[in-house]
Amino acid sequence: MIRINKNESPLRPLTEAQLTSIIHHASFNFYPDEEYERFKAGYARYYNLSPDQIIAGNGSDELIQKLMLIMPEGPALALNPDFFMYQAYADQVHRPIAFVNADNDLTFNLENILSRIETVQPAFFIMSNPHNPSGKQYNLTFLTAIADKMKNIGGYFVIDEAYLDFGDAYTLELQPHVLQMRTLSKAFGIAGLRLGVLIGTPETIQLIQSIEHPYPLNTLTLHIALFMFEHIDKTRTFIEHQRALAVRLRQMFQDNVSDIMKVFPSSTNFVLTKGSAAQSLGLYIEDHGFLPRRYDEPNMNDYVRYSIATDDQLDQLEQLIKSWRSQYDISKET
Repeated sequence: MIRINKNESPLRPLTEAQLTSIIHHASFNFYPDEEYERFKAGYARYYNLSPDQIIAGNGSDELIQKLMLIMPEGPALALNPDFFMYQAYADQVHRPIAFVNADNDLTFNLENILSRIETVQPAFFIMSNPHNPSGKQYNLTFLTAIADKMKNIGGYFVIDEAYLDFGDAYTLELQPHVLQMRTLSKAFGIAGLRLGVLIGTPETIQLIQSIEHPYPLNTLTLHIALFMFEHIDKTRTFIEHQRALAVRLRQMFQDNVSDIMKVFPSSTNFVLTKGSAAQSLGLYIEDHGFLPRRYDEPNMNDYVRYSIATDDQLDQLEQLIKSWRSQYDISKET
């Protein structure tokens, strides 16, 4: 079964020879003091930041958990639907969490968000952008309005940018109450190594560092990440390949089935579909060797989501979509 249900990279960013060399030179017997600082410096150079604006952890999950612990007392506010771990970690630490519900097309109205912030008075508001599961990227005007509102009520605004490397870059003014969260699980292709990054002003990062582990990342993860940020041209080529896969995935659904099901525009490495035809296609694809993401949640049970795959796998997937479409059209003629 080819897994296309978790928005992972289908590609590995390093060759066998490169990985072997990294393992050979990594000193597992020592604590990774220097490596962590080198990683932060390399990451900062790549994104034109300074190292004191960065804290890293074992994936975005650990950073979300830290935020649930360290943010001021009061409820969190999130979108519904959004990344399910926001609620999971809020529940884990007994922090109340409220939601802004999506419109019928899975978009979110800015005025509704601002009104909900005013009503809930959250300690912090967290949202993914581009949004998971719709794939929509919200623009800078939208984000700035939320940042201004959270500043007015004395709360924090956390933007989970896990998929931003597949979308359009933007520059949001970093203020003490604004945090941006990134991951190396998606476009950088190292989901299994668990590496997430939180970006903020130095004073806010210093606050979060008060609950940072002495050695937040292991030696192997750090050495692989260091290699990627010290070989920037190779890394950019790797990311561009995945962006091309994402464009191709979107196009095959748009070209072949968008007239009979809802295909959501996406600025990510996945495509979301909706409707009875989408359910039928999802089951057909699953019966033929691919595992898409189908949802158990009552408000999402007519949606199916597909992540990128390799070029050869996308060839197979497109043929399956075309085969299903032929059968679907015949069934409608009889």
